[in-house]
This record gives sequence, structure tokens and C-alpha cells, in this order.
Amino acid sequence: MSASAPAVLPAASQAPTGRVPRLRWGIGLLLGFGVLVNYFDRINLSVAAPQLRQEFHLSDSELGWLFSGFFWSYALMQIPTGMILDRFGVSRTNRCSTLFWSIVSASTALFASGFGSMFGARILLGAAEAPGFPASAKATGYWFPRQERSLATSIFDASAKFANVIGVPLVAVAVVTFGWRWGFAITASLSFLYFLAFFSFYRDPSKHKWLSARERTYIQAGGAAVEGPSRSGEIAMLGHLLRNRKVWGLTIGFAAYGYSFYLFLTWLPNYLVETMHMSILRSAGFAAVPWICATVADLIVGGWLIDHLIARGFAETPVRKTVLVTGMLLGLAVFGATLTTSPVWAIAWISIALSGLAAAAPVGWSIPSLIAPRGATGTISGIMNFLNNLMGAVAPITTGYIVGATHSFTGAFLAAGVVLVVGILSYVFVLGSLTPIPDPSR
Repeated sequence: MSASAPAVLPAASQAPTGRVPRLRWGIGLLLGFGVLVNYFDRINLSVAAPQLRQEFHLSDSELGWLFSGFFWSYALMQIPTGMILDRFGVSRTNRCSTLFWSIVSASTALFASGFGSMFGARILLGAAEAPGFPASAKATGYWFPRQERSLATSIFDASAKFANVIGVPLVAVAVVTFGWRWGFAITASLSFLYFLAFFSFYRDPSKHKWLSARERTYIQAGGAAVEGPSRSGEIAMLGHLLRNRKVWGLTIGFAAYGYSFYLFLTWLPNYLVETMHMSILRSAGFAAVPWICATVADLIVGGWLIDHLIARGFAETPVRKTVLVTGMLLGLAVFGATLTTSPVWAIAWISIALSGLAAAAPVGWSIPSLIAPRGATGTISGIMNFLNNLMGAVAPITTGYIVGATHSFTGAFLAAGVVLVVGILSYVFVLGSLTPIPDPSR
């Protein structure tokens, strides 16, 4: 076998026959619940923004900085936490992370008293939640064979979109009825509930007492990632990966997706309130529509369809890259929202854009476990998610300044489209085939 060939065991000859237990799907749902709660903590600020603007006398640019506070620390911690994940594993890292972010979220509800304290709380929350997505990607690599990786990944990725469907109305009702602090208190309670669930139920496959021998064989025969740290050490592996073309093709493409995603995540409710002149509750209902469409596209196209086509014998790289590029192209529908003053048409265009991006996202998140050398999935996920979430910091600030200067979202949506074009080019011409990167020792 060549250095670049995928280390996949022959599933057809080694996989067990008959019914295989499905504990792995319970693990997938647990990870999805974690991302759901994680995103409740991110969106509560955007829903509470109109009340915060009045209480703290915030300008558009200050609101943009407040939206971005989470993403500065979250982005900067991605590579370090990816290396920590590869060194100490999913269980220990994610337990500490979930407990820390629960405490920070509760502290925001209790003690935030102005722009400075709120901004500081968002910085701490970003650092606390940094391991979330890389840990889910790494755990999915351990628990799922390659032929189920897309659907498994789409469970936790779709949770990020579905959080807006139920989270925005939930937080909106709490904010309107009881005040903005209750919106943060509710998400803090759910965060602590997830900490208890993860602490109680998650283990890696080799340590999980409920995993049967039949299911373990099925997972391993399908090419699940090998548990354990890198043979070459985290620092050497990081340098090796940063010199690899595949890693940069993936990272730039995913960052372009992140710019549009985080623009809508942070500014969509405010866009509907300011531009379409809606109330907080009505904007929450309208804002849920694109995220419902995105959730469905994530699960069906980015998840089930890809695994179905690969199982039918279609080549893995063309299938995944076709969905990546097509989804990003549909993201350019954001341009349509600049051409209408109708809330219905604006939501229709945004729904098309977010559905395309959502279909592409789980493919992006499945790639680190498909191309990583042994013990490097967390590090590749961290590199990819660093630039992605740096866009999560840049997009809200850029949007805030554009809206403040022009009193319109047109320029902000056009900027998002230009960034998407750069990402499409990176996926097409830089990423290459989805085969494992050789170990640095080879």
C-alpha cells in the first residue's frame, strides 16, 4: 500500500453479517445535542440585541463587536484545542469544556452590566466552547465507518442550524416575557444538562462497556479512525499539516462558508427588525424558516445522499466535492436578498443560500477524519475551524460597519457572495483527492 492510500480495512470481507447494534447512533445523537446547546449559547445574544442596544446604548459598530467577541477567542483556541484533543482525547477535553462553558453562560445572566462585561463574557465563552466541533469530528471518526461518516457528521452539523429553529423562538419568548437575562439563564441550564449527559454516557469505542463485539468489528472494518495520539508528536504533526496543500484547500473553502453562515447567525434577526421593520417575536418566526430549510438540506443532502451514493459505488472524492461546490454555488443566492424589499422574498433567497451552505457543511466536517494521518483529526479540524471562526469574528464586525455607514444590508450581502467565490475556487483547485495525508515520518 502506498503512503497516500487510505488505511481502510476491506469492509465487505471483514464486516459482520446480520443485524449490527446501533450504539454508535446514540453517540451521534449525544454529540448533536451538545452542538444544539452550544449554538443556543451563541444565538441568545443576537435575539437579545434590541434590548441590549437600548439598555447599554450600543451603536451598530459596538453591536458588531459584541457579536464578534465569542469568535475571537473561539477561533484563536481552535489549533491549541485541536492539539489538546489529539493528546488527551475526546472524553477528558470535552468534559472540561462543557463544564467551563456552563459556568460562563450562567455568569453572563447574573453579572453582565454593560458593553465591557458582556464583551468579556463572550470572549470567555468562546474559549470554553472551542473544543466542541473538533471533538465531535474526532469522535465521529472513532465511532463511524467511512460509509456512514457523512450522515453521522450531518447530525451534529445540522444541530447548529436547527438550534436557530427552536433556539431563536425559545430565547425570544424568554427575552420578551422576562427580559434578556432570562434568555441567557435558560441556555446556561441546558449547557449544564449536556455536561451531565456527556460525562455520564460518552466514552471512546475501546472504553465503552455498552459497545458489543459485533458493532466494534463493523466500525473497525469500515475504516474508523484509529484511537490514540500521533506517533510523531503534536508539534511535529502541526508543522507537517500546515505545509500540506489539502489542509489549506479545505481550510480556505470552509472559511468562505463560515463567513456567510456567521453573518446570518448573528445579524439575521436584527436585519429583519431594522430592514423589514418586524417585532422581535415576528422576526424570530421569519428567521426560523431559512434554518428549517438548512437543517433538512444538511441531513438529507450533506448526510444521507452522500452515504447513499458512495454505497451505490460512486467514487468518494467526486461525490463529496460535487456536493461541496454545488452547495457553495447555491450560497450565492444571497445576492437575491439585495434585490427585494419584500420580507417573504428576502427569506426565500436567504433560505436557498443557507440550504446550499448547509448541504456543503457536513462534507467539510467529515473531511478531517478522512484525510488525517493517525492521531491528527483534531489538529486538522482545529486548523480548519480556526480560519472558519476567524470569519465568525470578521463577518459581524464588517457587517456592522457596512450597515452603520450605508444604513443598508446590501453591501454586507454582496461581500459575503465575493468571499464564497474564493471558497469555491479553493475547493475546486486546491483541495485535491480525499485520501489520507502520509505521516510526517514517511
